[in-house]
Amino acid sequence: MPLLFPSDDALDVRQRYKPDIIKGDMDSVRTEVLDFYTNLGTKVADESHDQDTTDLHKCVAYIRDFTPNLDKSNLCILVAGALGGRFDHEAGNLNVLYRFSTMRLILLSNDCLIYLLPSTHHHEIYIQSAVEGPHCGLIPIGMPSASTTTTGLQWDLNNTKMGFGDLVSTSNLVQGEKVTVQSSSDLLWTISIKACNG
Repeated sequence: MPLLFPSDDALDVRQRYKPDIIKGDMDSVRTEVLDFYTNLGTKVADESHDQDTTDLHKCVAYIRDFTPNLDKSNLCILVAGALGGRFDHEAGNLNVLYRFSTMRLILLSNDCLIYLLPSTHHHEIYIQSAVEGPHCGLIPIGMPSASTTTTGLQWDLNNTKMGFGDLVSTSNLVQGEKVTVQSSSDLLWTISIKACNG
């Protein structure tokens, strides 16, 4: 968090954005970090007995289970630092998007964001051009897409078949403020994030 607010004192930022809970198998958290947040009142839930799910899966399940139903319709979970490390961890994080496909989850890195576009919906993606784009992609992970149609991209798809070992829409470019996507299978949407100059 302090990296997001470089002009603020790091300790102030850590205290201001204190987590309610630290949940996971605790294999990568330093003791001094746990002690710091425990002293601020953060709960710690050691889930080291569960090695069948990732830490992100455990946290998303916690949010799902403990968010009142009234609030879930507008719930969007932003996962900072979800990309850019070990590929097996990234693949695990992508799998969480599929495991919780009825929730809005966005994986963020320093240079892009990724979220799932379920095939059950026609998607309208509004581009915030001051902070994202123009590079984007649509990736059919899990199963091929027999038909994908888009508008708003430099290389639009028109009932196009996509799949690994076949066409995958990478290195595309957004052309305006809105992109539409309709697909016969779930797709990952990815778009570049612009560097902050402030």
